[in-house]
Amino acid sequence: MEKFVTFTGTVVPMDRSNVDTDQIMPKQFLKRIERSGFGQFVFYDWRFLEDGSENPDFELNQPQYRGGTILLARRNFGSGSSREHAPWGLADYGFKVLIAPSFADIFFNNSFKNGMLPIVLSEEQVDELFQRTARWEGYQLTVDLENQRLTDAYGLDWPFEVDAFRKHCLLEALDDIALTLQHEDKISAWESQVAR
Repeated sequence: MEKFVTFTGTVVPMDRSNVDTDQIMPKQFLKRIERSGFGQFVFYDWRFLEDGSENPDFELNQPQYRGGTILLARRNFGSGSSREHAPWGLADYGFKVLIAPSFADIFFNNSFKNGMLPIVLSEEQVDELFQRTARWEGYQLTVDLENQRLTDAYGLDWPFEVDAFRKHCLLEALDDIALTLQHEDKISAWESQVAR
């Protein structure tokens, strides 16, 4: 996991509600045991046609959105089953920020644990971002996590909310293992007492 302080990226608009984890990471790719390499399967059933070629109508395949790192979606993103493969795939594909009016709880938590920042904005704000993405090709946003601000090159400057503990973990690149290892001396001391 890398530290997340300030990040600028191209916005990929996915004008869909209720995008569930089965669509983000289809079931046929859940047999893998490693956590890496899932990016190639993200939105597989939407990204590819039956013959295996790219679907030119799907957002991620359009030239102006290739390499995009901020995913903009509608409400209830990440609903469905609790598979962690969905955020693994999104992160491996290159997404660092997810923006929507609402997220499914488990998906929301798993996104933070995998180094991504899910930002909840109002429906009106999300509408405005979709309009801006359509207006300016290659539209980019800058996310300042430390100051909790979202800005662009056209005058947008919005605050956003984020839980203080999750913010701390992203700023310091602390996943669950790294958090535990911060107490390694106490764990070792306890283990040495128990071992007697």
